[in-house]
Amino acid sequence: MDFDYSPKVLELQAKLTKFMQERVLPAETIAEEQLASKPDHWGAPPIVADLKAAAKREGLWNLFLPAREGAGLTNLEYAPLAELTGWSPLIAPEAFNCNPPDTGNMELLHLYGTDEQKREWLEPLLAGEFRSCFSMTEPDVASSDANNVRLEIAEDGDDWVLTGRKWWSTAALRDDCRVAMVMGVTDPGAPVGSRHSIVLVPMDTPGLTIVRSTTVLGFTDRHEGGHGEIVFDEVRVPKANLLGPRGKGFAVAQARLGPGRIHHCMRLIGMAERAIALMTERARTRVAFGRPLADEGVVQATVADARIHLDAARLLVLRAAWRMDVEGTKAARHDIAAAKVMVPLTVKRIVDDAMQIFGGAGLSQDTILPMLYAQARFLQIADGPDQVHRRSLARAEFATTPVLKEVRG
Repeated sequence: MDFDYSPKVLELQAKLTKFMQERVLPAETIAEEQLASKPDHWGAPPIVADLKAAAKREGLWNLFLPAREGAGLTNLEYAPLAELTGWSPLIAPEAFNCNPPDTGNMELLHLYGTDEQKREWLEPLLAGEFRSCFSMTEPDVASSDANNVRLEIAEDGDDWVLTGRKWWSTAALRDDCRVAMVMGVTDPGAPVGSRHSIVLVPMDTPGLTIVRSTTVLGFTDRHEGGHGEIVFDEVRVPKANLLGPRGKGFAVAQARLGPGRIHHCMRLIGMAERAIALMTERARTRVAFGRPLADEGVVQATVADARIHLDAARLLVLRAAWRMDVEGTKAARHDIAAAKVMVPLTVKRIVDDAMQIFGGAGLSQDTILPMLYAQARFLQIADGPDQVHRRSLARAEFATTPVLKEVRG
């Protein structure tokens, strides 16, 4: 495994670092003020449009997509760039058109979309002209087992008719969210694994009602467009809106979930780096009991542990990205699962330690730390809870670990 950065990546990394330092981080305060002035607004603050235009001009656009429509980077090459965007998770991903759920949705449209679907939905998403959401999990079932997903997608002549309820559809409340990718049951009598399909549903389709947005540990996530709970009451769309093969919804969804999980991990590494930067600066400048916190052994141990655990987590992410490039997402699924478990847990611990060093300020709106903590905690559930990934890892271990006969002297 060679984790050296290519000249192309080093050039992009330098440009992205400069852009983050000069434009994105200074824009955070402006963005916060703009959102505060519009309490009923769902979506990005106006400053993000300026950042997007600048990022496009500088060639820092669609970095996540390996195809010719994107930057042509491998997963391993994208990792250090996604990490940089994690320093400002509320602004940076969207500024570079590398924000979920659009990244995964664009990958699905690229892989499975018809020419007409690509023209209508993929091209505007690649241009950053509007947003999309992904509707899979449901409030009334344990959606960690995707076989439980039961929204009905019934045939009626040339149409599909959708009936059911979804939630955690991130970005659904934005005015510029134009389409939802919705998973449901098209073939209830088929074998397990072949019952579900995904269809494209324009957000203005009659019968689609956004009931509310769920919060994340109290955060409304208005900048993202919230997390919509959506009722589908006999929502009718043409059969041409089927995305990918009928009955292959799980396989189609996995094409976005694998890369999506590792992209989350890449950004989380950046969030932890920011937390370490904040805690070390705080420790240098804060004096207690007659000396800086940085001189206290317990604080030094905390900072050292943060560096050790974060560097280990980064290597796990890079290995998963490397294997995805070399062997494919399916072959790398256990590496992705391991990263998906370890990285949010590690980052949550680092952010928690940073909050402790900050004291009361670390719990308040005066730092970014509470939001970083909520993001890390959320990702222990999103894209599959830790228990599901541990289950798959344990099963693989039981199936492949050799049994050595005990040798007695």
